[in-house]
Amino acid sequence: MELIIGPRLYSTWSLRPWLVLKRCKADFTVREIDIYSPAGQAELEAISPSRLVPLLRVDGETVWDSMAISVWCAENFPNVRLWPADAHARWLARSAACEMHGGFMTLRTDCGMGPDHTMVGPDRSPPPIGEAVTRDIRRIVTLWREMRTRFGEAGPYLFGEWSVPDAFFTPVATRFRHFQIDLAAHGDDGTAAAYRDALLAQPDFLEWSAEALSGH
Repeated sequence: MELIIGPRLYSTWSLRPWLVLKRCKADFTVREIDIYSPAGQAELEAISPSRLVPLLRVDGETVWDSMAISVWCAENFPNVRLWPADAHARWLARSAACEMHGGFMTLRTDCGMGPDHTMVGPDRSPPPIGEAVTRDIRRIVTLWREMRTRFGEAGPYLFGEWSVPDAFFTPVATRFRHFQIDLAAHGDDGTAAAYRDALLAQPDFLEWSAEALSGH
């Protein structure tokens, strides 16, 4: 089984299924493609139906898209709880993951992922954040606070125990750190910040981050 990803430093789409596969303790190899180079683009075009990463090659098939790979994991590792056991929590966990998967485009465009460093201006202050990004941040803070308040009693993650939405929101946590986003200024009472910190301290993410910085 092979997971094909983009550069670890910047490919948020690649990080998500990698975290899910690691949670499953799946036996998989990783091929990293420099999708920003002409050679990488040519390699990707030859193997990816969508011309995008990530891809999971398994049992003679190529599964593309981070959500599709996560669903594949849930089907093939039924003993690993990738969605909350409680039905109501599970419905909302899927809603949250899908909202992240398809939304927040301004945040994604204007605030790229930087796993382990902080972006600041010449005066050591965070770069300015526009109104559209502010709306995205406020929505994320609201979502995180609501889900943590309702379902977070069993652990530090969005629905208590770690689940697929946590994989999908981990790149958001890196963006918030990278751009020094003050979550309190966007409606947080400390709940969202604590969740952000839990995602950034999660052992599998720390492994990814170390590999990204080492160039492996």
